[in-house]
This record gives sequence, C-alpha cells and structure tokens, in this order.
Amino acid sequence: MKTLLKLTTVLFVTLLLSCGGKEEKKEEGFTYQKKAPAEKSVTKKTDKVPPSKRVDLTTKGVGPITSVTLDVEINSAMAAKGAEVFKTMCTACHRPDKKFIGPAPKGIMERRTPEWIMNMILDPEGMVKNDPLAKELLIEFNGSPMANQNLTEEEARAILEYYRTL
Repeated sequence: MKTLLKLTTVLFVTLLLSCGGKEEKKEEGFTYQKKAPAEKSVTKKTDKVPPSKRVDLTTKGVGPITSVTLDVEINSAMAAKGAEVFKTMCTACHRPDKKFIGPAPKGIMERRTPEWIMNMILDPEGMVKNDPLAKELLIEFNGSPMANQNLTEEEARAILEYYRTL
C-alpha cells in the first residue's frame, strides 16, 4: 500500500507540474478586424521647397553670360522672336505654363536671375556639372538633362525676353 501511495503521489505531482503554472501562447487566427498600431510614431514633416519652385535671385550660374541688362519695357519684337525660337526648339520638353519633361518657364523671372537663365539655355551641360541648383533640378526632373540646342546669345536673349511676357 505504501508503494501505491508513493506512486500516486509522484504521479499527481508530475501531473500538477506538467499542466499548471505555464501560460499557453494563443496563436492568432485570421481576422477581418484591423489591429491598432502598437506605437504611433510622430514624424515631423519639413516643408522642403523643390528646386523648381525655389527662389534664387543671386546666382548667375556658370557660363558665358556674366551680366544682362533688362529694359523696363518689354521689347515686343524681341519677345515675338523668342516665342518663335521657343516654339521651334524648346517645346519638345517644355510647356510655357506647366511641368512637362522639363520645368515650365512661366514665372522663372521671379525665381532666377537673367544671367542664370541664359547660361542654362546656352550651356546646359556646363551648368549641370558646375552649378548646384542646376544639379538639383536635374535630380528633380528624373535625370532628364536639358539638351544643348546650340543657340546663339541673341536667340537666348530673345527667349529671355519672351519669358518676361509669360
């Protein structure tokens, strides 16, 4: 009888130890309910202005143009010639008033110096290599470099006058 009592006690203690005291992990089944996020991370957004919208009226760029004097009045004959050159050479990538492959020239006179604009028209490769703003614009417009149209300074100046009318 003592043996039976000992055996029953050992069996009972083993049963208690194996079944109790531990938490079972419940596996999550499929559910349609959304889970609440464990932690909400608060990230502060900084309003970074894209290069095409940034105003920089101090940089003249890198290129042959170091100074441009603009008359108070717009030269309508020169602007008409600029519009014609723009229509012929630039509309493959630019639209006057909206973003296309390249930026829209509308309002560019309020964001860039005349020298920077003409240097970009005359030597886009040199500008992208040496001008930080031109590099940023290249990145913003998906790495699409501006094609060098081999325009003369007179044609570039006419386009600049046309930009003043936009």
